[in-house]
Amino acid sequence: MSISFQIVDEFSEGQRLDNYLLKILKGVPKSHICRVIRKGWVRVNKGRKKVSYKLILNDIVRIPPIKVSIIKSIYISDSLKKLLIDAKLYEDKGLLIINKPSGLSVHSGSGVDVGIIEALRQIYKKPIELVHRLDRATSGVLLIAKKRSVLKNLHEQLSQHTVEKRYTALVKGVWSKKCHTIDAPLYQNSRYIMVDAKGKYAISHFQPLKNFSDGGFSASLVEISIETGRTHQIRVHAKYAGHALACDDKYGDKEFDRQVKFKGLKRLFLHAHQFIFTNPLTNDIQKVNASLPVELEEFLAKL
Repeated sequence: MSISFQIVDEFSEGQRLDNYLLKILKGVPKSHICRVIRKGWVRVNKGRKKVSYKLILNDIVRIPPIKVSIIKSIYISDSLKKLLIDAKLYEDKGLLIINKPSGLSVHSGSGVDVGIIEALRQIYKKPIELVHRLDRATSGVLLIAKKRSVLKNLHEQLSQHTVEKRYTALVKGVWSKKCHTIDAPLYQNSRYIMVDAKGKYAISHFQPLKNFSDGGFSASLVEISIETGRTHQIRVHAKYAGHALACDDKYGDKEFDRQVKFKGLKRLFLHAHQFIFTNPLTNDIQKVNASLPVELEEFLAKL
């Protein structure tokens, strides 16, 4: 191994030196990265820097020989590339927004070799990042940052709850047509998310749009807005309210799922149909919509 040099690009501008190296030196513990920085083995523009140094555009980072994990090359099929290109809803110099298909993970891990972000990095040939996440089975609006400044700005909007995220779902049972607010903290144990007082606060608003009833079958089509973005928030809050989502293999109702599957539903009925935010580059309020997937529209037509 030999000394290498990295030129800080626009996406990495403003990032801490230790975090920057953590992404480059795959598999190297952060403690070791901090140690080599403090010893002066890492240099920025030929000078020593602290681990907390914020990188500037075009900084030249000298990286000493450090053993890193062998990164397995990944294959992105042409069909996946086309699927993601066709899913594009909006794009500018700092932001890409797609209508995520159900069944695709947003990133690799947990048995998934290739996620959406890995595929898009190959397509764009640059270090882009997810702004937020959607569950594998969920479809809809997904934001990807092409600039670090855009990522940071949108993360601030998310943390300050100034964005508006709306979802469409089909849930078990008839739900009265008024807005139902679920304010219940969510706690993650080793297996799943649950409502628990020791968890993080989470607020979801469910607005029923249409009810379906046929013999022993009943369901409600609802629009959901969330004030917080906890893992599995909508799915757990729906279950907690007694109206589990259709085809939710983790938090669903087995009898209800049997009924909707018999009627032809083959996926989780949860779709992120709208995202409203302030575009960091234009400072304009932007509304992005993703129409309900064909398979969900066709299923509703059968009810």
